[in-house]
Amino acid sequence: MYSENFIVNKNIKKIAVVGPESTGKSTLSQWLAKHYKVSWVPEYARYYCENLVTDYTLQDEENMYYGQVALEDAILAVTESDFIICDTTFVTVKIWSDEVLGETPNIVLDALPKRPYDLYLLMDIDLPWQDDPLRDFPDKREYFMEVWHQELQSLHANYKVIGGLDDERIANAIKAIDEFLGR
Repeated sequence: MYSENFIVNKNIKKIAVVGPESTGKSTLSQWLAKHYKVSWVPEYARYYCENLVTDYTLQDEENMYYGQVALEDAILAVTESDFIICDTTFVTVKIWSDEVLGETPNIVLDALPKRPYDLYLLMDIDLPWQDDPLRDFPDKREYFMEVWHQELQSLHANYKVIGGLDDERIANAIKAIDEFLGR
């Protein structure tokens, strides 16, 4: 089981790429990690859900929380970068649990204020929807965008909305990160 006593370097900044489904989070976060030559934390829930054979439960959501946090902490423990790029965060577990199951595991609620990210890049819903077996709500993108705003505001998070297509989206993300880093 995951231990909250896992030693990580707290001086490494965490930049998270978050947002509703089909907004280019995985593609952009990988690209940014390569661009900045920093470590990348993939989305654990994608791997987890690819192997589910039944509808997910609150226990599955808790497992995804533990997996995401353990993956992030493992990368933080070995990276030599000043910052890392995370493809989503466990805030997604809260949003998804609330929407689909009507509640969120207490471990997630307890961790939200204790495990902040230094900058969130909230992907806008201006990209066209891409079908994927793990995506469920093409008709609720505006709703989930508003939920993301509410969640980030409730955390008093430092976040920027990143919009634009192709190179414009990349340029907007780089600009936000460079401003955050003081470059």
